[in-house]
Parts: sequence; C-alpha cells; structure tokens
Amino acid sequence: MRGYPRRPVPRSRKILHVDTETGFSGGEVQVLGLLRALRDLGHVGEVACPGGSPLEARARELGFATHAFAARNDLAFGAALGLARVARRGGHELVHLHTGRAAWVGGLAARMAGLPSVVTRRQDKRLRGAKARLAYAVLPRASVGISPAVTDQLLAVGARPECTATIWSAVDPATVEPSAPRAELRERFGLGDAWCVATLAALVRRKGLDVLLEALARSSAAREVVALVAGEGEERAALEARSAALPAGRRALFVGRARAGDVLGAADAFCLPSRAEGLGVAALEAMAAGVPVVATRVGGLAQAVGEAGLVVPSDDPDALAAALDRLASEDGLARRLAEAGRERVRSTFLFGAQAAAYAALYERVLER
Repeated sequence: MRGYPRRPVPRSRKILHVDTETGFSGGEVQVLGLLRALRDLGHVGEVACPGGSPLEARARELGFATHAFAARNDLAFGAALGLARVARRGGHELVHLHTGRAAWVGGLAARMAGLPSVVTRRQDKRLRGAKARLAYAVLPRASVGISPAVTDQLLAVGARPECTATIWSAVDPATVEPSAPRAELRERFGLGDAWCVATLAALVRRKGLDVLLEALARSSAAREVVALVAGEGEERAALEARSAALPAGRRALFVGRARAGDVLGAADAFCLPSRAEGLGVAALEAMAAGVPVVATRVGGLAQAVGEAGLVVPSDDPDALAAALDRLASEDGLARRLAEAGRERVRSTFLFGAQAAAYAALYERVLER
C-alpha cells in the first residue's frame, strides 16, 4: 500500500475527519485542503473538532458540517463514546484521524461505532510503547505517513506494510501569491538592496533558526545579506538578542506572523534549517512560489525538496553558509532551482493529487 494508490473511485463516500487541536497550524491547513479537494471529487466530509476552535470556524465558513468534540487527554473515554455516536448516527462510512490524540481517542470511537478508520501521522518523532502501537498499528485499518521518513516510524511501531501508505502533505500555490509587487514588498520589510533569505517557521529550537543566524555570521558573500524571519515562538527574544551581534553587512529582521506570500515575494531564497521535520510544508510553499530553497537533511524535509533545492546537514552552520553563498552569487543556479521547485510542486504536492490518493485508500479500506 505504500505510495499513492491509483485505482479509480467508483462512488461518493461520507467521511468523518477528527482533529483534536484547539489552535490552528499546519496540520489544520492540511485537513481543510484535503476536505475541499475531496469535495471536488464528490465526497462528503464532516469535521469533529473542539467547539469554538479556529478549525471549526473555518470549516463552517467553507460549508462543512462540524461536530463539537473535546478530548482534553488520552483518557477521555466519555468523549470517545460521544464521537462514536456521532459517527454511527451520521451515516459516516469511515473515520479519518488527523492528530496524535485523535489517533487514540478517535480510534477507540471508530471501533465502538463499528467503522473503519484511517490515521495520518505528521510528525517525524519516534513512536514507542504499547499505546502508540495500539493507536497507529492496531486500531486503524490503514496508517499514513506524510513522507517516507514518517511512514518508516509507523512501520517501526508495528504497522503492517500492506496497511501503510505514504501520502505527501500538499500546498495550494494560490495561498502564496504576493499581495503587492516585489519592490513594494521589499520596501515594506526594509530590505533595501540586500540579498534576502527568508524563513517561515515557529521560533523554537527544533526549527534551527539559531543555526541560520550563525550561518549568516559566517557568510562570505560580498553583498549585504538579510534574514527575513516570519513566525513567533518561545525563542524570539533569544534569537533577536543573538542577531544583534551579527557582523557588519549581516542582519536579521523579525516580522512575526506575516503573510507567507508577501515574505516569499520579497525574498531571494528560502531556508528551513530544521533539526527535525516530518516534511516541512513551508519549504513546499517556497517552491510553489518559485523561491530557491536550502533545507536540512532531516526527516521528510530532504525527501520533499529532493533535487529541487540545496540540502545540507542539520546543525552545520558552515555548510549552510556555503549553500547560501552559492545562491547569493550564482544567479543561474538560483533560477534553475526556482523552476525545479515549481515543477516538483506541480507534479507531486498539490491537494488534488493528495485527495485522489486518500480517496483510493478509503476505497481499498472499505472494500476490505
């Protein structure tokens, strides 16, 4: 089952999607994108998620029915019973579980309702223990990793190869269209004539932004280099303090939660220097926007970028600085990687392809 099943889907299915997050991040973007693309294929999707959550509001705005579902911990058996009633009485044929807690509580609910379930794993983090095996290998009929590296984690915890698939996360190129011309965006961010490397990431250690700042300090580029950092997180103050010590001709601009299309529209290159990554959708967004990418060889990130970008070891500021210097000085290389990135997204990472793969997987599960 690994890879994209390509069989035609003979009929519409009604699927209940379960997401336990109270916030809204990349995983919820994937849920909504999948729901919309499956609807385009004729399938009916409904969402069980925490009442009052951003996902609930956005799903309703898009015309999807929602069901309030709050699992505050993994022992929320009352919530599992309630979800089982929703799934059984709503005429759903299959339950799709999108988060770690949903894998456990939602997996139990699907069993109680007598329905098959599919679970998607998005994190490149080792699964271990009997509970993880139950949630990802025993309760679901099929387990999906968003990259080969994540799928390997599912297999390592006991998921059977014939019941395991890799279905990549996806991007919508329309969401990274800039809101203004490039010159206006660069003026807005205060870039001047500098060569700009952008990043879109939570400001946490796992994203390796301290390594990016160190690489900036070690860069030998003859021109001014600016890192445009979009995102928030617990390390912002420490990273800003670190950036204050950058040498002349090197600076970092922290712009908070800025619009991805505007950040990418102003940039000359994109860098995701993560220490761990299930896939790295931000790198896909940069590729979709035609911005050359430098990424680290971790999890599914290097697998997603492939040969459409420059890949370096994690925690290696010298290697990262050398890659950035190449892009800053080799215009031909930057153009080739930009076009290769666009083509890789078009061929592999659109929501239409993702939805077709899931629809075929649903059918195979339901036939069994």
